[in-house]
This record gives sequence, structure tokens and C-alpha cells, in this order.
Amino acid sequence: MKQAARQARIREMIVRNGECSVEELAAELDVSGMTIRRDLQALSEQGQVIRTHGGATLGERISFEFAFLKRSRENRMAKEAIAAAAFHLAQGCRSIMLDGSTTTLAIARRLHGMTGLTVVTTSLPAAAELQYEQGIDVLLPGGYVRPASPDLTGSLAEANLESLRAEIAFLGADGIDLEGSVYAHPPDTTLVLVKMAASASRVYVAADHTKLGRTALRRFGQLRNWAGLITDSDADPEILDRLREAHVNVIVAKHEETINNHVQV
Repeated sequence: MKQAARQARIREMIVRNGECSVEELAAELDVSGMTIRRDLQALSEQGQVIRTHGGATLGERISFEFAFLKRSRENRMAKEAIAAAAFHLAQGCRSIMLDGSTTTLAIARRLHGMTGLTVVTTSLPAAAELQYEQGIDVLLPGGYVRPASPDLTGSLAEANLESLRAEIAFLGADGIDLEGSVYAHPPDTTLVLVKMAASASRVYVAADHTKLGRTALRRFGQLRNWAGLITDSDADPEILDRLREAHVNVIVAKHEETINNHVQV
């Protein structure tokens, strides 16, 4: 049996049993324990299994959680600055919508201490962040949890969002081109984003500097039709000038904004 086929069988056995020992796998596949250990190491490096003492267990959940945590930590200072600017814009609002991006998760963390607020979100981490906050009601619109990310999607989420109305929405993006078009990479999320944007009186896209001047798989909006873009001070000034020329309201959040709430428009 070739290595790829053997590793596929190993993964199938671990999925079926939850955990397998080296001895069990070696006996089932009729190979040496050393061969199984090498295969388990390879599968572990791919995030498909987790090595245990004498065997392995399924690693997809932990791999998934680690990947989301890793994304949330990327450009952390930029996201915190954007979140501070968003918090400033949300003052006085009684209803806020947040999508499932890691930047809007940073915004959710900024909302602690607010009162009389309803947060509508498709993000399970954002909901978990705020669920015990006494002054905040958290509303999940329903739908399916996406396999690759802890957020909600599908026709149920879209229909429920259509029936709601919020004063302000903060949406993430995977890309924003020089004309102000806004893009998302997973196409199954874009209809939810469109419904969120249509259900809010003001819509801001919250995107750090790495998302500017690029595109992704599917376009879901145009910044000049919305309230504006919140980005961080590491953004390329030429890109920001091009966006302003395209009639986009650009808000630049300085990294020290997490301390002094300074916003440059």
C-alpha cells in the first residue's frame, strides 16, 4: 500500500474510533510501528491528527480552532485600532450588526460595558464574547455553521437578516480595490453580507491595510454607497487617495487609538 493510501486509511480509522494506538494501526495495515509513527507525524504536521501517548486522535477541531485564533492575531494592533474607531462611531446606537470576520470580533470585544444595546451577529466567537454582558442582548440570525469558520450562513440567516433593522453595521472584507469595490473570498458568505448591509442605516467596512488594493473571489458591495471604510494608519497613502477620489469616506485609525480614541477622517 502506498503512503498516501495508507495515511488515508489511518485517518479513516481515527475518524471512526476517535483515537487509535500505534499497535492497532500497525496490525490493521500490516506495517511496522515505525512506519505508523512516521505517518502519524506527517498527518500531525498537516493538522489532521493530534499525536497522543502511543497513538493519535482526530485533529480537525483543534486545527480549525488554531487557524481561527491565528487569523484573529494577525495584524492585531491594526484590528484593535480599527475596533476603537468603530466603538467611537457606535456611541449612542441601540442596535449593531457584526459579521463573522476577525476584525469585527475585535469590535465586539470593545463593546463591553455598553448598555441598552442589541448586537446582531453571524459570528459565534463574537456572540460568545458578549453573551454574559448584562447591558447587551445578543441575537444570532440562525443558519448553518460554516465548516471552515465559526460563523453562520445559509438561506435561514439571510431571511432572518432581511426582517431585522440595525442602526449601524460593521463588515469585514478580504479585499478592497482602488475603485472601492469590496470583496469576500468564500462565496457562500457574500449573500449574508449583502443582507446585513441592506438591513443597516449605516454600513462601515472594517479592513486593515493588508486588504487594500486587492481583490478576492466575489464582490459584494461598493464603499461609496455606504458610510465608509475604517482602516489603520499603515495603509498606503496612495491607495487611500485613490479611494477618496472614488468618493469613499475613509477613516484612518492610528494604532495608538486604542489608548486615546483619535480618529482621522
